[in-house]
Amino acid sequence: MELTQILLRALLGLAAGCVGGLAGLGGSIIMIPALAMFWGYDDEDRTKHHLYMAAAMCVNVIVALSSSVFHSKKGAARRDVLVPLIPSMAIGMIAGVLLSSGSKGGWSLYAFAVFIWIYCLYNIVSTIRKVPDIPEDVPSPAAWKIVLAGLFVGAIAGYLGIGGGILLVPILSLTKLPLRHAIAGSAGAMWISSIVGASMKLYTLPGLGLSISEALSFALPMGAGALVGAYLGAMLAHKLKLPHLKLVIALILGVASVRMIT
Repeated sequence: MELTQILLRALLGLAAGCVGGLAGLGGSIIMIPALAMFWGYDDEDRTKHHLYMAAAMCVNVIVALSSSVFHSKKGAARRDVLVPLIPSMAIGMIAGVLLSSGSKGGWSLYAFAVFIWIYCLYNIVSTIRKVPDIPEDVPSPAAWKIVLAGLFVGAIAGYLGIGGGILLVPILSLTKLPLRHAIAGSAGAMWISSIVGASMKLYTLPGLGLSISEALSFALPMGAGALVGAYLGAMLAHKLKLPHLKLVIALILGVASVRMIT
């Protein structure tokens, strides 16, 4: 692989990590549209979308793990949340990956675009109408609620090739879990479920006529860039007005998703 290609993929990871650190996003929602736009597809079924999903899911492991370590040091992760959340999300992730790999790449692509549009709408509404946080001393939700949340989010994340944090955090908040603990719980479960999901996705690639090594050729430089980008984004998050920034990012993603499917 040429040095130019390595640098381009590292820069993509850097941008994804930086935006993720700024706005609390996972890397896939940035990386997959960019991969689709700049590297494109080889056939009408857009089979290569599965390869892009696999690469992004590998990077999710790195980003989620670094985030989880940070939250663990801050003491924000609740053990009684992680114990039911981790296995349920991993099981959901496996189901989602298997369902995705049995379908055409175009179907996953369109589903991903719709997901981005829903996220953009949510971002616009939450920016205009701020939702009050839940006090941090409230008890953890019932285990069955956490299990259902993990299964649901894991299945969607596995099908779309995302980490799932941008969906899991608001759903955990709906179960009356404080936002800081919801973010920590999401990161703690996501890096483990992302390992499961990425491994499953890589395993299914040869059956689709795709190369595991090619997926890793995207994932490794993007992962290196994402680590640096996430650190820069976390620093900038304390200096910029995040509500307005998240709104701009949502609009950019909306436009990118339209370009991705046309």
